[in-house]
Amino acid sequence: MTITAHRVSVPVFVQGLKGLSGVLAKAAAHVEERKLDPEALLKARLYPDMFPLIRQVQIATDFAKGASARLAGLEVPAWDDAETSFADLSARVARAIAYVEGLDPAAFDGAEDRTVALTRRGETTEHNALDYLTGQALPNFYFHLSTAYAILRENGVVLGKRDFLGTA
Repeated sequence: MTITAHRVSVPVFVQGLKGLSGVLAKAAAHVEERKLDPEALLKARLYPDMFPLIRQVQIATDFAKGASARLAGLEVPAWDDAETSFADLSARVARAIAYVEGLDPAAFDGAEDRTVALTRRGETTEHNALDYLTGQALPNFYFHLSTAYAILRENGVVLGKRDFLGTA
């Protein structure tokens, strides 16, 4: 069996996003059961200089859709970062899953020879697409998934590794 860019990206993103979806559902239930203010969790951070839960989810979904689009040779879709509730975050994760799963696997053919241009803070850099996936996109995706999980766990949401992995 051949290892393809599609195979090492799309299923990985989908599994992580499905785990995130389940974690968010448990967080929403936790808030409802305990009659807590959802804002407390949505704006929670692990440390003052880190992004809050809402932004962690937005960035994780951005890496999933962005990396997948870049590997498929497509423009990255721009999404507003307007989420303010668990329902909004869950809808964003579902949208990311649908986007990533909806990409044609054939569009990923030749990704190993593509160049990805990234513009950050006004500076554009170019990277081999697979190096970008393995050295930037996947590590950042997992960082933000892990941080979202850790924020919720730190704030009392009962979660385990199977929740993170999306296999609970």
